Amino acid sequence: MTTAPPPIVPVSSTDPAPDTSSGVHVDAPDLRIFVFALFFIFGGITSLNDVIIPKLKDLFTLTYFQALLVQSAFFAAYFLVSIPGAAIVRKYGYMRTAAIGLVTMTAGCILFIPASQSATFGVFLLALFVLASGITIVQVVANPLISLLGPARTAHSRLTFAQAFNSLGTTIFPFVGSILILGALSTVDVSTLSGQALDAYREQETRVVVTTYLGLAVALLLVAAVVWARRNRLKEQQEQTGGILRAFDLLGQRRFGFGALCIFLYVGAEVAIGSLIVNYLMQTDVLGLAEQAAGKHVPIYWGGALVGRFIGAGLLRIFPPGLVLVAAAVGAIALILISGGTTGLVAGYSLLAVGLMNSIMFPTIFSLASEGLGRRAAEGSGVICMAIVGGAIVPPLTGHLADVTGSLAIAFLLPAACYAAIALFGLFARRPLSPALGTSDLPG
Repeated sequence: MTTAPPPIVPVSSTDPAPDTSSGVHVDAPDLRIFVFALFFIFGGITSLNDVIIPKLKDLFTLTYFQALLVQSAFFAAYFLVSIPGAAIVRKYGYMRTAAIGLVTMTAGCILFIPASQSATFGVFLLALFVLASGITIVQVVANPLISLLGPARTAHSRLTFAQAFNSLGTTIFPFVGSILILGALSTVDVSTLSGQALDAYREQETRVVVTTYLGLAVALLLVAAVVWARRNRLKEQQEQTGGILRAFDLLGQRRFGFGALCIFLYVGAEVAIGSLIVNYLMQTDVLGLAEQAAGKHVPIYWGGALVGRFIGAGLLRIFPPGLVLVAAAVGAIALILISGGTTGLVAGYSLLAVGLMNSIMFPTIFSLASEGLGRRAAEGSGVICMAIVGGAIVPPLTGHLADVTGSLAIAFLLPAACYAAIALFGLFARRPLSPALGTSDLPG
């Protein structure tokens, strides 16, 4: 087996020495701002999928299952790129790797040009995969870095606060995207077109998507340039370890393995609901909205997560993180059941309110699962980011369930089952990991 480069431990040239007893950390407020910006960027771009899905579903006359292949192409990158991303961090450091991820995201945005010119659904999926590959690399950097930029005792709260900026992006981007992308939908019935007329219509309608993503490409290049200029901000020490595939032995630790599974389920549930919420709100027995109007409601879903993360950052300083996670998961299940059992405003807004329950789940699961990893934090982040592939699997399964049953309300019972497993993890991890379980006790 090829020996991978050693992991990187960030140490600021002006900050106190790391506290190796609880995992390395540095006190660098300016770097926290940088990481918050990364969370904002990749959160916002990811949430644009919720706007693109109804657009492509209309243009290519897709079933729910086919339309949700958008999420499969996007989140498959987490499964395929996370471990290589961790290897890049180990070789080049956090800041350089962040720049590499941002440039990869730029390439994905540019690929929307040939996707539009070909008017082919498969090429759009390729562009989304490349874009998501860059996001994966950036996220492998961001999650452990924000945990390291401060004392271990406040890691849960700090990561939740950082995720609030992720939610800020997911709140703003869909609203703007619904105006730019869904607002261009014409009244043409695509099912009546064929041949060259259909190809021409698709190319015309996808141009607005290209314009949107080219604007993002310019912004991403500017951010990458800023990050690259600060690539030497951290003095990064290296520690000799085995190959990068050694990261998988972390799954042998019950807490980490269960947590990784719950990241899979959480992302799958969150993405499934977000992907179908436009179509759900368009139903006559829910809100009966037009496509663009329904798209403008998507920020309510993600905005709930934004508000909840600021609130959660405070709650997690008072209550045990595991119990807060249980409460959030049970709340999500209750809201899904209320939505499915009612109609009108109650049905629509109770499902939108699931975003509030989602708010603390990812950062809390991540930090609970990662307790005790110490210098193996980058490896653990790579494995957990692989688990984000749940966003590629659960949404199409939810879409297939909707196709088979003819009911989105019934299909949402699958995300509810995911939340039930998350509640069990919260109970399992409700007690802090014993200080005796340091990195020396981890598998391998």
